[in-house]
Amino acid sequence: MLNAHSRPNAQRPMPNPQSPIQNPGIQNPKSGHPKSPIPSDPFLRGAEYLNALRRLALHPEAIGVADDINQRIRICNWIGHNIDAVNAELSACLDACHSCFYPQDRRVMRILAAPLAGEFGVDALCNIQAEPVAILIDAGRIHPQDWLSVVAHEYAHAHLGAPGHDRRFLAVISHLCLGLGLDLPVWDQGWEEAQREAWLRNWPHCRPTPDPLAFWKGGA
Repeated sequence: MLNAHSRPNAQRPMPNPQSPIQNPGIQNPKSGHPKSPIPSDPFLRGAEYLNALRRLALHPEAIGVADDINQRIRICNWIGHNIDAVNAELSACLDACHSCFYPQDRRVMRILAAPLAGEFGVDALCNIQAEPVAILIDAGRIHPQDWLSVVAHEYAHAHLGAPGHDRRFLAVISHLCLGLGLDLPVWDQGWEEAQREAWLRNWPHCRPTPDPLAFWKGGA
């Protein structure tokens, strides 16, 4: 069984996950307090945040920003100034998903916004090998109106602790869609199981943005 899952926006294989390493720039999920002082300089905060994401991703190279040094500086500065607000919105989506389950059935997990490399062809991923489970969402690849949808998809994997889009995934994502007011998954009744699973890989459907990095540069 694989130890991680990624939500595709293109048919691209993902590398095997690496064991996550805790980074001092990421908050302690239990206390909510940083494990070490956070740099006050926005650029340093952004750079440290990206390094922390690389340790939580399926593969370090899954975290991608512009090759141009000036663009990289711009992105790091933007992250340093704005990432807390973005993560707060994603955390609200995570809490909404949690509310669909009884407290004893809620699995501990964390969610973070992450610029994902375009060549990997994904808009989100869930590292179920991390402790706690880590959900990374590329907020630049999806319109904000659809953030809840993609969080629900990854939440289903985190809740199950398994990749794949079988009948167990269908049951959880249907439960979430019903509780969150999202469209329930539908397909042609004549489809075979493999076709249904392929359809569920991108459910709920989300609208891609034309320029994912524009968000991370402060242009969206």
